[in-house]
Amino acid sequence: MNNQDISNNPLADLDHWEDDLLRRYPDPDTIATNKTKEEYRNYEEPARDSVKEFYRLNHTYQSYEFVENKKNEFLKFDKKEMPVWQAFDFLNELVDDSDPDTDLDQFQHLLQTSEAIRADGHPDWMVLTGLFHDMGKVLCLFGEPQWAVVGDTFPLGCAFSDKIVYSEFFTSNPDYDNETFNTKYGIYEPNCGLDNVQMSWGHDEYVYQMMKDYLPESALYMLRYHSFYAQHREHAYDHLLSKHDQEMFKWVNLFNPYDLYSKNPVPPNWAELKPYYEDLVAKYLPATLKF
Repeated sequence: MNNQDISNNPLADLDHWEDDLLRRYPDPDTIATNKTKEEYRNYEEPARDSVKEFYRLNHTYQSYEFVENKKNEFLKFDKKEMPVWQAFDFLNELVDDSDPDTDLDQFQHLLQTSEAIRADGHPDWMVLTGLFHDMGKVLCLFGEPQWAVVGDTFPLGCAFSDKIVYSEFFTSNPDYDNETFNTKYGIYEPNCGLDNVQMSWGHDEYVYQMMKDYLPESALYMLRYHSFYAQHREHAYDHLLSKHDQEMFKWVNLFNPYDLYSKNPVPPNWAELKPYYEDLVAKYLPATLKF
């Protein structure tokens, strides 16, 4: 199938997926300073047909073979090489003026996430994780459709859980009737560990692979699994997780509220923050990043 043969980008902008998450997973924590938890729970907007269409595409085309092909295409990191701060400018090309929640660019969202983490006194590597967690969305700038960049992630190579949002759309996935893949364990052994599991493709896996040589394991779990809602919200795949995965998921659970609930219309003061973040990035990362 040629990706260009279908309507690849049903969402008006990438934040619509995150808005849908706010409706599905309202959080009682106090990270959200711009809205009350009730306002997040009762988001004043009708459910978007575009979100449903997004997941129809995602669940139809995210197959085991599709992910293998994407890994071969993008994990060579041979598309572009940039200084770290130029990479943020590149990411900001994804700004969409129609976003109803904020007119801040992608970098400002990342900075708000990292500043919320920093304000709560977490380690500096976690602050850096907040700053970089959405860097993988640059895949859209390399021509990738939205359904192959954002969205809830899930394992492939085994049966699709009914705890995954819009799970009914998996009936159109080529793996659905594959007898090798459509049992509880599929190609895996019980509690084999997520490092041995093929996850659906998107910005989580991409940024994890980009950062895996630079950040501690706790940070890498945050990056790799922050969209794996079927597990860290529903525990749908406990049978695949190792004991080590179960322990490490406390970091994923800690991180997610900062990602979802830190949006605020007032941008951080970058002039004041710049020296801190320049030192932080230099502490952990090389001068240039490969994409």
